Amino acid sequence: MAEPVAAMCEQLIKAVNVMMDAESSQRYRLEALKFCEEFKEKCPFCVPCGLQLADKSQSPVVRHFGLQILEHVIKFRWNNMSPQEKVQLKNCAMGLLSNGTHPIMEEESHIKDVLSRIIVEMIKREWPQHWPDLLKELEALTNSGEAQTELVMLILLRLAEDVVTFQTLPPQRRKDIQQTLTQNMESVFSFLLTILQRNVDEYRRLKRVPSQELKAKAHCRVGVATLNTLAGYIDWVALVHITHNNCRLLEILCLLLGEPELQLEAAECLLIAVSRKGKLEDRKPLMLLFDDVAMHYILSAAEAADAVKLSGQRRGQGVVERDYTFLKRLCQVLCALGTQLCSLVGSNVEVEIPGNLEKFLEAFLAFTTHPSQFLRSSTQITWGTLFRHEVLSKDPVIVRMTVKYLRATINNLVKTGFPSKHDSPSCEYSRVDFDNNEDFNAFFNSFRAQQGEVVRNACKIVPLGLPDRRRGPAVPDQHAHRRGHHHL
Repeated sequence: MAEPVAAMCEQLIKAVNVMMDAESSQRYRLEALKFCEEFKEKCPFCVPCGLQLADKSQSPVVRHFGLQILEHVIKFRWNNMSPQEKVQLKNCAMGLLSNGTHPIMEEESHIKDVLSRIIVEMIKREWPQHWPDLLKELEALTNSGEAQTELVMLILLRLAEDVVTFQTLPPQRRKDIQQTLTQNMESVFSFLLTILQRNVDEYRRLKRVPSQELKAKAHCRVGVATLNTLAGYIDWVALVHITHNNCRLLEILCLLLGEPELQLEAAECLLIAVSRKGKLEDRKPLMLLFDDVAMHYILSAAEAADAVKLSGQRRGQGVVERDYTFLKRLCQVLCALGTQLCSLVGSNVEVEIPGNLEKFLEAFLAFTTHPSQFLRSSTQITWGTLFRHEVLSKDPVIVRMTVKYLRATINNLVKTGFPSKHDSPSCEYSRVDFDNNEDFNAFFNSFRAQQGEVVRNACKIVPLGLPDRRRGPAVPDQHAHRRGHHHL
């Protein structure tokens, strides 16, 4: 069998190279494609050929095709394979995970992607009934190095996406796998947090050592992959896993907001967590984010990200898009926290108004007065919810902050920041958010109408003529026109 396999592999390599060669004619390319597709459909040597082509000594395009062959076999021939053939293919695929890839910073992302797909396709057909030790095997793989750990994270993420998010398998199999995942979620979350903590610690330690830069980047890459995987689970697992151990997960995420290479992914996870719906008593632990330490990290990260952008603008670099995206996520986190606060305070869960409410609102106001029109608009719905809240709207902190909000709105109602212009700090941000002036115009008209509604709610809770020591009356007397007085 070795000779026919070797001969077929040689032909397949030639065909793949013809398909990928820019100099190939359309006719030769189509013939090569037809040959490869017919091979996948009919050849009895698919598995040995796929494994040989997937060897890491081959070129990336040949390896990718070899892995695609294996994926095709699992998807379309699995039910026709004997138990021995299934076990053999499973063992070979796990062998590719442990020994079949280059180091994490050298390996091609499309190779990692298709390799993780192969494992997930087998999981969807075998777990838990015929693969009871899967989770133990994946955990053991993470001891082999950063490349294997990243692949395990990709597998767990794709599994959650296929089973829960996209539901790309038959209902009974989906039910079996989701039920097994749920039963093991405590250990899965513990495992993910351990991997995250271990790699973040190593990254922080090694990034200070000049000779260890590549190793530090490898640990950082694993940290990013783990955060992305967590994001795929936080959205649907029971809230108890997110708030377990006195909200240890949320604490780690807040700490990572100060780590430039990991902060965006950490903010994404935090946003998903604080946006969760569900029973109020299950959401009560989320109020931990109003504590001193968590609030400090959130606010410090926002200030640092904004400082980076301002210094970049002074050097003529414009807005750094990743930093700006991070600021947007932090703004969304604060909005979601405000929404949770409004849901919990005054409910039967008995949540007190946080002692850090003023600090939180000052940070929130900073987004309302930010040069970015998009960030300003993002805060409006939460302000409106706070001003309408039966309990919070009567709190002295909210009343004081309402005056500041109204003063900020005087500036926010002025249309500035056209992407085509350079007459305002807002213009730089608008060039990121809007394709042209027409898009900006449509957005701003909606934003202005939104502000009008929030201002109406704000005026109901601010005492008439409430003084501001620096600038006189905070808000014009809204009944003055009835008495014959007119304000400009």
